[in-house]
Amino acid sequence: MFKKILIANRGEIALRVIRTCREMGIKTVAVYSKADEESLHVRFADEAVCIGPAPSSESYLKMSNIIAAAEITNADAIHPGYGFLSENAKFSRLCEEHNIKFIGATGDMIDQMGDKANAKSTMIAAGVPCVPGSEGVIEDFETCQKLAVETGYPVMLKASAGGGGKGMRAVWKSEDLKEAWDSARQESKAAFGNDDMYMEKLIEEPRHIEIQIVGDSFGKACHLSERDCSVQRRHQKLTEETPSPFMTDDLRNRMGEAAVKASEFIKYEGAGTVEFLVDKHRNFYFMEMNTRIQVEHPITEEVVNYDLIREQILVAAGVPISGKNYFPQMHSIECRINAEDPHNNFRPAPGKITTFHAPGGHGVRIDTHVYAGYMIPPNYDSMIAKLITTAQTREEAINKMKRALDEFVIEGIKTTIPFHRQLMDHPDYVAGNYTTKFMEDFEMK
Repeated sequence: MFKKILIANRGEIALRVIRTCREMGIKTVAVYSKADEESLHVRFADEAVCIGPAPSSESYLKMSNIIAAAEITNADAIHPGYGFLSENAKFSRLCEEHNIKFIGATGDMIDQMGDKANAKSTMIAAGVPCVPGSEGVIEDFETCQKLAVETGYPVMLKASAGGGGKGMRAVWKSEDLKEAWDSARQESKAAFGNDDMYMEKLIEEPRHIEIQIVGDSFGKACHLSERDCSVQRRHQKLTEETPSPFMTDDLRNRMGEAAVKASEFIKYEGAGTVEFLVDKHRNFYFMEMNTRIQVEHPITEEVVNYDLIREQILVAAGVPISGKNYFPQMHSIECRINAEDPHNNFRPAPGKITTFHAPGGHGVRIDTHVYAGYMIPPNYDSMIAKLITTAQTREEAINKMKRALDEFVIEGIKTTIPFHRQLMDHPDYVAGNYTTKFMEDFEMK
């Protein structure tokens, strides 16, 4: 087992990893930028190393600084959390070159699944259902035109190196294809330094449902059932729940089997998610694989009583998994609390928190790194907390979330708490009747 783990991340996920490490008797090293000096993950780690100024490119994305921090503190493993370098094949290989265990996927696995066009080809070979469309990168616009006709409109153009909704364009008719092709490539080039595109059939009225998996170094994988992530804004998740109100036992079994098949086909090691689009007829199609821990992992932990961070660490240390699949015993909902103004088009709202009161009580969990007096820097993602409620039924989990949101006091900045409180009363959400298009018709009161 590892003696000391460096967490190459910040905020609530860094604190989350530190907690499990402490329970396992493993020493921790926090890294931080100058903007994060007062963050709780710095305070609660056994050691802390400043790795640069506020911009991510000069700190949390600076591989040489992180490796140097691991070497001077004698860390024998690095946990990347999510975002930043968590799905960076070069960083995974760099850790290996320096005899530091990367708690995540190998460089080859990330290469195989990180590029979306490549991932789709791999999943077709594995026999996992995929959305009809191009089997790889589209060579030129003429090929794009031909494929669109063969696939049938509407289609979705996607950046091969994409993420966070960048480089994606829905095209409903042939006259709009050229403009969408040009603008998507331009956006992808600016965001990722890569303008490769691929195409998929646009699935109408889709649900975004992901399956949590864990694979070990012996080629064995298991699943921990689904999370419904369909409530999104600009392809960014706002709230998640498990089990999905759209799911049936048969669909859960089939999707779970497909996710395990995908994982074992590439001999995946670590925690990850296989993400699917599910149409209104409950046909499901592979969308992508995230080769890391997810923001929304706590709701899975709550309904199956399973510490996913602990399992990541055990798998990385060479411990085999049990191989059994896990199914929800409770219902859990997560609301992402962001420093944003929901009444002003969700504009980011960094600044100083003057008052902070976290909700509590039975079935309430909050993962956060902020507190009264904390200054939220403008340099990073706006998420400042995750509020999770768990109960025997979905109705009880919603009612518990309403109560917890009413208790949650954050003053000095704008947050998305009012949005989530309104969402919990929305008749379509309460009925479980929502798709990835839900937010298009949502209006803040």
